[in-house]
Amino acid sequence: MSALKTFALSTLLLATGATAFASEGGHEAPAALDGVLGLPITNSILTSFVVTALLIVGIRWMVGKPRIIPSRGQSVFESLIDGLREILEPIVGKKAMRGAFPLLLCFFIFILVHNWSGLLPFIGTAGWGSVDAEGHFHLTTPLLRPHTSEVNGTLALALVSFGAWLILIFKYAGPKLIWHDLFGNKANKAELPAPMYYFLSLVFLAVGVIEIISIAIRPITLSARLFGNVYGGENLLHATSFVFAGYFLEIVVGLVQAFVFTLLSAVYIGLICNHGDDHGHHADEHAAH
Repeated sequence: MSALKTFALSTLLLATGATAFASEGGHEAPAALDGVLGLPITNSILTSFVVTALLIVGIRWMVGKPRIIPSRGQSVFESLIDGLREILEPIVGKKAMRGAFPLLLCFFIFILVHNWSGLLPFIGTAGWGSVDAEGHFHLTTPLLRPHTSEVNGTLALALVSFGAWLILIFKYAGPKLIWHDLFGNKANKAELPAPMYYFLSLVFLAVGVIEIISIAIRPITLSARLFGNVYGGENLLHATSFVFAGYFLEIVVGLVQAFVFTLLSAVYIGLICNHGDDHGHHADEHAAH
């Protein structure tokens, strides 16, 4: 039950997180949806609220009251949890898995459902528009669009991932190990001449600066990758008049992109947290020398 509550709260966090980054550019919701609680609610954010509510209600209905002998719905959800845990735990590490897994699980399910929501009727195809001189209707403002088809939505997801990464590495690794992982000399001082060892210290310091730059652009690369694939697929479906092959391709792409986003978030955490004990041992060894 606690795992289900954690999932529900995390999903709500992801859904509402995009509100802070909603802009007035791109595809907007109609004016009647603007100004809710003083926030600009776009059509993609409206979809995220609807899909999130359906997710929570649907999973709660599937699982019901958790039992020792699980029901069919509980077995499906537990199989998904166990499968992702087996994949992600070796990457994140046992120490940080307890804190990271609820969010990683939520990332995968939330992004997957939103990626696939664009394949449903009326999402992205119903809304407001205009009629040309020949009597053809042209959609200009969809009522609903997938959360991940708007760059504000994917950027919000990436920033949540980045913020969680910062919290987790400081909680499970600590400042000392983070510093050593980024800037510390990984060579064994006892096995190298002193000039070479101190020269390598400068090299590792320079590499650490480059790594900091790489870390700073992670939210951009995470959001751009997800947005580009989902937005491109959405336009492909419209251009091909929703042919079956396009639907099948989007099902695969939606699954792959949800997994890639989750996997990269796990990798970023594991790069520091998964070998913290080893780094701590080496750091103490270097301090002794």
